Amino acid sequence: MTSIPMTIVESETHPLPADWRDLLALTKPKVMRLVVYTGLAGLLAAPGPVNIILGFTAVLCIALAAGAAGALNQWYESDIDALMKRTADRPLPAGRMTRQTALHFGVGLSVFSVVLMDIATNHVAAAWLAVSILFYVLIYTVWLKRRTAQNIVIGGAAGAFPPLIGWVAATGTVTTMPILLFAIIFLWTPPHFWALSLFVRMDYAKAGVPMMPVVAGLASTRRQVLLYTLPMVAAAVAPWAMGYTGWIYGVTAIFLNAIFLVLAIAVSRNTATEPAQMGPEKRLFAFSILYLFVLFGALVADRMFIA
Repeated sequence: MTSIPMTIVESETHPLPADWRDLLALTKPKVMRLVVYTGLAGLLAAPGPVNIILGFTAVLCIALAAGAAGALNQWYESDIDALMKRTADRPLPAGRMTRQTALHFGVGLSVFSVVLMDIATNHVAAAWLAVSILFYVLIYTVWLKRRTAQNIVIGGAAGAFPPLIGWVAATGTVTTMPILLFAIIFLWTPPHFWALSLFVRMDYAKAGVPMMPVVAGLASTRRQVLLYTLPMVAAAVAPWAMGYTGWIYGVTAIFLNAIFLVLAIAVSRNTATEPAQMGPEKRLFAFSILYLFVLFGALVADRMFIA
């Protein structure tokens, strides 16, 4: 699919500088909560003591980098955001901010977060933080999102970096465990996001974005939700099976993944032509958020009370 030409969706009726709430909205604060949480979990689960001030700074840098990536994403996608109901009231399509303001804000926040991470922790963590921003903006937003239905599969790596970065900020090295944490979120993203996209596929179709439900249809998307759940389950149980965690994480991971798998099977077997508000897709989407919070919470609890 060819790219949609970029259009400037700005309004000249708001000459005043952007309100602070608009700048905050650019950072996608709802998405940032999960990013901060998993980044903090990676930091706390890492071996060895962590200085409280430096640890706080590292998590702050992860949050700022996520906000920067969100701002640059909205800068680039202001045209398609204007076409979709759920994004039409964002600062750029609503005309409350110029695209130049969003660009400067995103770039400035990106540079600041990486430099601060480098000063507060180590070069390796700063490098991974820079990679996470560039991956989300250039690989997912610019290259993949408008071109392939596999956009969220590959682009999901951007949201999987925080626990790895948190771990590296604490240790300075990349080992098997942070890679497993990365893999969990990477494989969790497609079933989580596709469960949601089934409800908003008409928005994506209107904007010309080739999300899986738009390109492949409901039945295929539902099957792929289950297909991606299977390796996610394996990755989530692996830290315990490989001896990197104790029984708190192991029991929690088995319990959560059993529920996730049952819900994914229900989604794959659903033949409804329209996803119901209380149907299997909505239940899976809601549980998938709880799943990640509890799983990473168990990881930290396991580190504190077992290790």
